[in-house]
Parts: sequence; C-alpha cells; structure tokens
Amino acid sequence: MNLHKLRLKWKIFVFLLGFCSLLLVALWLVQTVFLDTFYRSIKIMEIRRNATEIVNNAANENIVEIIRDISDSNDIMIDITDLSGNSLLPSSSMQHRFREENAARIAMALDNGGEIYDYIVAPESLSVFSEGRRIAEENRQSVLQRLIYVRITDNFLGEPYAVIIRGIISPVEATVTTLRYQLYYISGFLIILAVILAIIIAKRIAKPIEEISKGALMLANGNYNTHFTGKGYLEIAVLSDTLNTAAVELSRVESFRRELLANVSHDLRTPLALIYSYAEMMHDFPKEITPDQTQTIMDETRRLTTLVNDVLDMSKLENEMGEINYSRYNLTQSILEITASTEKLLTSESFEITFSYDCDIYVDADKAKIDRVFYNLLINAVNHSGDTRNILVEQKIIDNYVRISVIDCGNGIADSDLPFIWDRYYKSGKTHKRAITGSGLGLSIVKKIIDMHSGKYGVVSEIEKGSTFWFEIKIIE
Repeated sequence: MNLHKLRLKWKIFVFLLGFCSLLLVALWLVQTVFLDTFYRSIKIMEIRRNATEIVNNAANENIVEIIRDISDSNDIMIDITDLSGNSLLPSSSMQHRFREENAARIAMALDNGGEIYDYIVAPESLSVFSEGRRIAEENRQSVLQRLIYVRITDNFLGEPYAVIIRGIISPVEATVTTLRYQLYYISGFLIILAVILAIIIAKRIAKPIEEISKGALMLANGNYNTHFTGKGYLEIAVLSDTLNTAAVELSRVESFRRELLANVSHDLRTPLALIYSYAEMMHDFPKEITPDQTQTIMDETRRLTTLVNDVLDMSKLENEMGEINYSRYNLTQSILEITASTEKLLTSESFEITFSYDCDIYVDADKAKIDRVFYNLLINAVNHSGDTRNILVEQKIIDNYVRISVIDCGNGIADSDLPFIWDRYYKSGKTHKRAITGSGLGLSIVKKIIDMHSGKYGVVSEIEKGSTFWFEIKIIE
C-alpha cells in the first residue's frame, strides 16, 4: 500500500489503527511472554531489599521481632546462621531442618563473593551455578518452586554470619492463561473501538480540509466569490481566513485589471483617433497643413509613447527585472532641472511650479529612477490640481533622510481611497478622466522604485484642500 496516494482521512485511519495494534502487541508481550521473567525479577528484588534491611538492623536488640515482621509481611522464611549452617536465632524452627542445605549454599556463597540465589523444585534436585545464580531448569513450570537467597556478612554476635531467605515462587501458567483469555476479549474490544475512533477522527480532520480544497479549486478557476469556512481546529480556521483574504485580494486585483484595460484602451483610443483624423485631413487637404495640426500629431504620439513606456516599465519593475545603478549625484539640482523643464512644457496651461529648498543635497541612488519618481509625482499633481495652477515642491532634511514633497491645491483624495492609491490598478472614482499628461500608472511606479531604494513614501490629503505626496531617501554625509 502506497500511503502517498491515500486520501488524508485514510492515512489518519491507517496510522491510528497501526498505533493501536502496536499497543496491543506490547500488552501481549508484557502480560504473557515476559510475565514469568518480570515476576522472578521483582521477587528477587524484594528479597534482596529484605536482606539489606536485616543486615542494617543486625545490631538492634529487637532483631528477632524485626525478622518476624519481615517474614510475616512478605510470606518468606528468614534465618541467620553461622558459616557452618547453624541457626543463631533462638528457638528457630529451621535449626536442624535445613542445616546441611544451609552449609552447602553458604560454601557456594563464599566461593561467589558472598551472595547467591537459587531456584529449586525439590530438595533433591541439583542446580547449575553460573555467575552468582543457581537456576533449576527441569520441571520448573510444573510444580512449586523455592527461591533460596544467601548473603554472607560480618559481625553478628561477634562473628561472621549468613542471612538465608526462603520464599515460594508460585507457577505463573495459570495466571498467564487467565490473562491470555482476558486479552482475547480486551483485544477484540480495543480493535473495534480503535476502528470506530479512527474513522470518526479521520472524518473530523479530513472533512474541513476537503471542503477547503474544493473551494480552492473553485478559486483557481476564477470564482472569486468563494467563501471558506474553517471549523474544529485552529490551523484549519487560520487557513480558511487566509484563503478568504486571498479571494478578496484576487477579486480586487481582477477588478483593477479590468479597469486598467478599459482606461488604457480609452487613453489609446483618443490619441489614435486624433492622429488619424489630422492625418486624414492633411491627406485630403495637403495645401492647408498648419503647424497646429502637426503639433497635435506630435503631442499625441508623444502621449502614446509615454503610456506604452510606463506600462513596459511597470511590468519590468513588477517582475524585479529593473536594476539599480547607484551613483552619487546632486538631488537638488536634478529636481530644479525637472521642475523647470516641466513648467516650460506646461506653459500653455499656465502652471506655476515653485521649488523651496535650503541647500544642495547629495544622495547615492539610481538617478534615472529617482528622477522618474519625482516626475511622476509632479505630473500627478498637475493632473489633479483642478482649476488651481500653483504647485509647490519642498525639500526638507529629516534625520539622515531628505524628503521631497509635491503639494497641489486640487480636490484632494477621500480617506477611503488613500490606502489603495499606490496599487497597480487602482484609480479613485469610477469615471476615468484623461490626464493632461502622463499615463495614469505613476504612483505604482513611484511605490516600486522607492521600495527598491529602501526609502519611504506617503501622502497627506484633505478633500477640497489638495494633497501632499512625498518620498524620502538617505542622504550621503
């Protein structure tokens, strides 16, 4: 099965079911296969702990009561003997019964460094001693087994002694059989429960994602009215909100794109119609050609060239193909030249452009692009100056930056339009009016160029009082 080709809900189902299966396998191993080993290890650990407690209290005058309490609470037999196997406890019932057995195991413990433990199934069985452990393998699972623990230590009643502990290890076969039958029922129940839970969880997680996927496909096909609803999980809700935002932005961009095409078409149609009409007139009446007619054709041709160049420049900037050629130059002098040439170009329109500055400022930037930024802001002021023909250009120093502001006294811009005027396709108002000069793409070009120079830009505007567009770039010290 290739998990990469499964749907999400089936992947979740397979993983959850596999996890439950691993838990059941681990439970079977612990409760059946390794139960005997665990049981013996725990029994040995308890007996060694009891022996340590006896050794630590060997000098206690109440040692007999302590041994009796330990023996009764743990169901074990405890004896303290000398190294010959003779019990040192008063009135010990094991004084003669296990003397020979004690002596033999004490000798083994002495040979093994002072500690051994034995598993035996009958008093006559022989054990194999290996690395401090004596284990009787024959018939171990069929009858009761005894665990005999021997620990040699010093100074009990003034002489070395041995702590001998005997305990019964019950056979675990009956317990294992009981657990096995219990595990049959538990496993069946858990498998059914795991399947049900896996299906429910898989559907709860996968369903909202499947719905979002369907909506995303509709969005990709151009349906920008698609609404995404994320429920149940924070990540899915965040994804849903992100896609809703993307749908709104795509819808707005598509609307701007259509408006741009309509506006550009309008701006292209008007000069083409003028050029054609004047050319036709000159063709029909060659002797009546006037300088005004040829000037009109030249102006409209220049307007078309500007529009096409702006569209191409914007496309190049948006695709990050435009390179920045940094150089040190006099920004103030450059603005003076652009201001003078633009005012001369607009002589017939009676525009008055004033440049206010205190000193010459030098910057390290792409001169052609920064000139383009200022020119676009200046033309934008010309196009929106209304009946007022006065435009003010200011140069100010703010910290380590120079701010160039272009101020007009036109109709201003509504607050609702201000956040969007820098967008590529945005135009405030629904009625497109042909600009006096320029292409209508100036502000989006300004935004892109200033961003490329890591500068700042902005606008302050008030209805019926005009607008102030500005940009800042860093000054060379």
